Amino acid sequence: MANYKILLQYEGTRYQGWQKQESSESTIQGKLEAVLGKMTGETVEVQGSGRTDAGVHAYGQVASFHLSTNKTPGQIQEYMNQYLPEDIGVIAIRKVPERFHARLHAKGKKYQYRIINSTTPHVFDRRYCYVYPDKLDLDAMKEAASYLIGTQDFKAFTSTKKGKKSTVRTIHSIDFEKIKDEIQITFYGDGFLYHMIRIVVGTLLEVGAGVRTAESIKDTIRSLSRDQAGPLSPALGLSLMEVFYEENEQI
Repeated sequence: MANYKILLQYEGTRYQGWQKQESSESTIQGKLEAVLGKMTGETVEVQGSGRTDAGVHAYGQVASFHLSTNKTPGQIQEYMNQYLPEDIGVIAIRKVPERFHARLHAKGKKYQYRIINSTTPHVFDRRYCYVYPDKLDLDAMKEAASYLIGTQDFKAFTSTKKGKKSTVRTIHSIDFEKIKDEIQITFYGDGFLYHMIRIVVGTLLEVGAGVRTAESIKDTIRSLSRDQAGPLSPALGLSLMEVFYEENEQI
């Protein structure tokens, strides 16, 4: 039995997130495991680098699984892409050491959130961008984002209400790019809490709209209270872009 690592993409619009559920067949993990089970005739457990929410997309999700098969990695990839839905695709696959685990070995992640800041319809981007028509102060948003950089307790920016797991994370960078009337916010960090990026975006949008000041972000962080942060921004604007590993573990 060999251990495999795959790089995959998916459009999350019609899925209930990454994690398989007994109540729904529409999950990314569930679709992958069903296809691999069909191929091998055995139960296959797929480990993702993280659990993307319902409606969130991925350009560079990574997963790993163990298989007992005579097929080459290329043949496995071909089989998976033949039977997976057209909105899920395996981009690359290779054998990795027995102990490799897509989630436990991940060193960092890059996400991007796309905002259409316009009243003009963007027909071809409507599934991938959050339309926010009100005027935004981008400089104020950038200043607010600067207070989030570094290693901090981001308890105020997660929907998880209870739990013993640490809410301390490190954000290495938050970069803004404006392309015509689209704003792209790219987050790079060691990992992100449940709903963390979407709450951060909702808070930054309040800053941009003048609802709160940029400096208020510092008080929000110190409060450790979800009530002090902004609203949860829609899932459709968020995409997992890349997962980082040690150099010898990159796919």
